[in-house]
Amino acid sequence: MLHRTALCIGINQYQNFPAANLNGCVNDARDMAALLRDLLGFEDSDIIQLTDQAATKANIMHELRRMVEGALAGRYNHLVFTFAGHGTQVPDLNLDEFDRADEAFCPHDLAKSGPQWDRDHLIVDDELHDLFVQLPPTVILEILLDTSHSGAGLRAADLLMDRKPRYLPPPSIEAFRDIEYRRARPGHIKLLEKGLSHHILWTACKDSQTAADAFMQGDWHGAFTWHFCREAMASGNHLTRAKVLAKIRADLSAAHFTQTPQLDCEAVTRHAVMKAVEVPPNLAPLPTEMPT
Repeated sequence: MLHRTALCIGINQYQNFPAANLNGCVNDARDMAALLRDLLGFEDSDIIQLTDQAATKANIMHELRRMVEGALAGRYNHLVFTFAGHGTQVPDLNLDEFDRADEAFCPHDLAKSGPQWDRDHLIVDDELHDLFVQLPPTVILEILLDTSHSGAGLRAADLLMDRKPRYLPPPSIEAFRDIEYRRARPGHIKLLEKGLSHHILWTACKDSQTAADAFMQGDWHGAFTWHFCREAMASGNHLTRAKVLAKIRADLSAAHFTQTPQLDCEAVTRHAVMKAVEVPPNLAPLPTEMPT
């Protein structure tokens, strides 16, 4: 049977940067938790939600380590991680990036250190990759990120009164100059590279775009998360991930959002229905049963 656990993050409030506060991220965390319960059969006890003041770097990384350690101990074979909040970029220190910049996620306790972001209060994609790469091939990891890591593609529609970009630029002129010559690289953030190709990564937009925090039908949500939850639930476990992605892209385009969500996974998973949890056929998975 499936042994699962999930971590849903939503950050509207940034303790050191109130001017950067968002509106829809806590709703996103709640919506994703509800989707996991209603569509995939997660129990409340399977899901941890960290929002605003609780969503510090220390707390987020503690819960992610708990998930990975549980998978390594054989307690879990299905992990879900969702993040709604600001993204940013920092200089690449180990020179493993095409564009010489690392993508990063902004926790509630985001802070500066001199002209740069303080990496003790910032989650860099390298850290997540190094944690997730430990997962055995019998464990499925599905990640959904409603954030963005570049402001290069901002357009007028992204700055309407009922929309905010989920992106924070570098915190100083010096930090901006340190990355301004870098081009957005093709591909995706470094979570599923180097040994993580059999997992599933949903992102709210292309690398060069911004994800929208938007006022929709009476409340604030992430534009991607809102449409993802709506289309996934409407699918009734009958649509593949590829078809759900196509519907979300069409919805966002019709509403004049400039973001194009991405899905990074193996073809067999892309064309499996949303409820399916697959592992590569050449591996020896734990016994599984599909949620009802």
